[in-house]
Amino acid sequence: MKLRIVVDPDLCIGAASCVTVAPDTFVMNLENKAEVLDHGADMGAPTYERIVEIAESELENIITAAQSCPTLAITVFDEEGKQLYPST
Repeated sequence: MKLRIVVDPDLCIGAASCVTVAPDTFVMNLENKAEVLDHGADMGAPTYERIVEIAESELENIITAAQSCPTLAITVFDEEGKQLYPST
């Protein structure tokens, strides 16, 4: 399955809870803002928005990482563009 994961750098305060929960998906940049990784695939540098291919078993962990953000800076969408987190 594919997810579109977006980090709003204006909301990110560098708590790094997302990195603790899902280190294969999130990393902190030099500005202490979370960015999205592509699970080790050679797709260039981390970015604030990325479409990632994940196993169904990884979905809960990525949602938990987004939920751990104290400022709701992470938004997760499914393949059809439906917002999975935060719930609308």
